[in-house]
Amino acid sequence: MARILIIDDEFEVRSTMRFMLEREGHNVIEALDGVEGIQRFLEHPTDLIITDILMPNQDGIETEHLDLAREFGARSVLSKPFKYQDLINAVSQALA
Repeated sequence: MARILIIDDEFEVRSTMRFMLEREGHNVIEALDGVEGIQRFLEHPTDLIITDILMPNQDGIETEHLDLAREFGARSVLSKPFKYQDLINAVSQALA
């Protein structure tokens, strides 16, 4: 399956998404903000990045403006709280 980077400042959100995605067989890496997310991506490139929009230090919008993140482009947008199947469907579409 895919290697996925989750960038979100809320521990509960990251751990819940990690559980959902690992249940589907994905390998998940976590970061708590955009700065850490970029560092993690450079250390371990991923197939997909899931990022929160509003975070401390560097938010998702700033992260998307970097040349590295631009290559991926936003494929889906989920509003919190989201349902298990909504996340799985969005990930499947983005990886297709």
